[in-house]
Amino acid sequence: MSGGCQCGRITYTAEVEAMEGYLCHCRMCQRATGGVSIAFVNLPKDSVVWHRAPDWYASSPIAKRPFCSSCGTPLGFMFDDGENIDLTVGSFDEPDRFVPTRNFGIESRHAAWEDTSQLPGVRADEWEPTRSRWIAATGRVPGRD
Repeated sequence: MSGGCQCGRITYTAEVEAMEGYLCHCRMCQRATGGVSIAFVNLPKDSVVWHRAPDWYASSPIAKRPFCSSCGTPLGFMFDDGENIDLTVGSFDEPDRFVPTRNFGIESRHAAWEDTSQLPGVRADEWEPTRSRWIAATGRVPGRD
């Protein structure tokens, strides 16, 4: 499977056997992404080929995180002495192929954000403030590339 950052500077290919992911709710991941959790896929390091090497941030004394310094996309997490790497589900070209199978760092989980399925929803390509700006800038409707 392929993936990469938002601007396309950093790309990768990964051999993925199981379409299983997990949500990490720990405070480190919350701060690293600015979100209430982050979705990861855990893979052996040697199953990932970086077509252009990511930038790395030493986020703690025991781990580092790959990211793109051009657009800021967080791409994963890796223990310094580990054999595996976590890649962000959202950085894959086909993230909808993964299913969540567990939660991690639940001591920092925000209960109010656990199930948002009953909240009203709006498509980005139908939200007029976004739609009109996107069409003016690109000549296309957002999300229909």
